[in-house]
Amino acid sequence: MAHRVTFIPGDGTGPEIAEATRRVIEATGVKFEWDVQHAGTDVFEKTGTPLPDEVLESLRRNRVGLKGPITTPVGTGFRSVNVALRKSLDLYACLRPCKWYPGVRTRYEKVDIVIVRENTEDLYAGIEFQKGSDGAREMIETIQRLTKTAIREDSGISIKPISVTGSERIVRFAFDYARSHKRRKVTAVHKANIMKHTDGLYLETARQVATKYPDIEFEDRIVDNMCMQLVQKPELYDVLVLPNLYGDILSDLCAGLVGGLGVAPGANIGAAAALFEPTHGSAPKYKGQNRVNPMAMMLSGVLMLEHLKEDKAAQRLESAIAAVIRKGEKVTYDMKPDRDDPTSVGTSEVADAVIEELARV
Repeated sequence: MAHRVTFIPGDGTGPEIAEATRRVIEATGVKFEWDVQHAGTDVFEKTGTPLPDEVLESLRRNRVGLKGPITTPVGTGFRSVNVALRKSLDLYACLRPCKWYPGVRTRYEKVDIVIVRENTEDLYAGIEFQKGSDGAREMIETIQRLTKTAIREDSGISIKPISVTGSERIVRFAFDYARSHKRRKVTAVHKANIMKHTDGLYLETARQVATKYPDIEFEDRIVDNMCMQLVQKPELYDVLVLPNLYGDILSDLCAGLVGGLGVAPGANIGAAAALFEPTHGSAPKYKGQNRVNPMAMMLSGVLMLEHLKEDKAAQRLESAIAAVIRKGEKVTYDMKPDRDDPTSVGTSEVADAVIEELARV
């Protein structure tokens, strides 16, 4: 039986890398029925919304989606479609494996770290009060009354909620992932030494959850020290589980260890749905040029195949992508030692190369 999957091409260069990814996934031999839905800037210009209701309805119905990158305007325009999808579908776990593949140019080798980021709470919950607003003034007065702490009147205010419920389910997700993927250790990252009632709650909850997984090593690290540790000795770490803000920052740091966002897959997973997508942006200036590296989205397709229990196909596709990277011949300009290398190929040609390798594995 074919898997029915919501397919969102995205905008900018999204449709190009999404189509390349769809081709290589289909080349594994796994059968799919693609429910194509559109979101992003092009849809916004036509309908006034970047995220039509039918996109969410499709994801709720199919429970699995594959998405290309979507532009988020800086400072103006609509809020992030990615954030809206996570909130609307309660995709509470952001999964970002950061794995080095031989042939990728980087200062580090043999790094294999998985970031598990809480997606719904923390400073990214979106609870903010604009400077000078009635809400900001009321919050400042309330905080001063309750804590005797003076806050400047010209401040903007953001609220950082962290709950037992949110912390427990993300840490449990990290341990379940570690166990199912035969990982040896989970490290909880926090700033509990300073933020005792939010990060402290997160750490306390993580320690309680860890007692239920005696077969997996558990430790914790303060976030600033964790950054230094990752730069100095990333080989010591395996699965990192983090609150929202730290997870966002450290996932990019770890992507940098293994060569950048061009090889950084991602998934946002909840109890009712899972959405797989690359972690990089839509690069609209390269739209239509058949130039952008599709491997991050292809590797996100590997995660999707794993989620669908198509493990053999997932292993074959990852091996084929790794072979193309290792050979270094049919890769985009960003994967070459010299970005001006005339032998670099385009987005669709990378897909052709991966399909050729799939025939061999």
